[in-house]
Amino acid sequence: MDTIIDQATGCHASVHFHHRGHVLARYSSRHGHLARRLFQLYAGLALYGASSALLVRSGLGLEPWNVLHQGLSERTGLSMGVVLTLVGAAVLLLWIPLRQRPGLGTVSNVLVIGAAMDATLAVVPDAHAMAVRVPLMAAGIVLNGAATGLYIAARFGPGPRDGLMTGLNRRTGVSVRLVRTAIEITVVVTGFLLGGTVGVGTLLYAVTIGPLAQLFLRAFAVPSASDGSTVVATAQPRRAILRP
Repeated sequence: MDTIIDQATGCHASVHFHHRGHVLARYSSRHGHLARRLFQLYAGLALYGASSALLVRSGLGLEPWNVLHQGLSERTGLSMGVVLTLVGAAVLLLWIPLRQRPGLGTVSNVLVIGAAMDATLAVVPDAHAMAVRVPLMAAGIVLNGAATGLYIAARFGPGPRDGLMTGLNRRTGVSVRLVRTAIEITVVVTGFLLGGTVGVGTLLYAVTIGPLAQLFLRAFAVPSASDGSTVVATAQPRRAILRP
């Protein structure tokens, strides 16, 4: 009888220990998963601001929204990073009538990208030789795609301008493609009239950012915390492209 009791007690203790170990493993996995997502979020935002600054220094053309930001910077005397932050906050206010809900990524977008851009502009000088300007442009576009993949794969919510795009799509019924095109044409034209730089970099950015974002979304996809599976985008990230 004593042997039976000891065996039963030992089995119970073994099961309890196994269950406790399983819970601790899941807890550790979830926290590790969250830590990775947060790292990707802020690394992506910082890299986005830095890569945009490289495009500015190349002088060969900017992504659509930064054409507007540069134009406003020229007119107001504020730094591009400050303008980017203020415009992002203003766009975020437009979410209210569209009933969009911001996430951590949305708010962080407004606060981090502009600061990272100004910090990079402070240490990277203007380029004058074409042998320097072209590599700066190419690096800016590729790193921008990497930043987009990092940020979106973290799944903390869209940037303010993307939320505006998807909100207008839901409210008006107009396709995302048409809404995006209309918004970007508007900001590019307005920015150009204010003094923003439009050039070959603007065109190359428009043509390559989709494929680059898709590539880096796959590279930086975060495994699910529950089953270890990896979420990978299978279509062009039209609804989620990060914009400063």
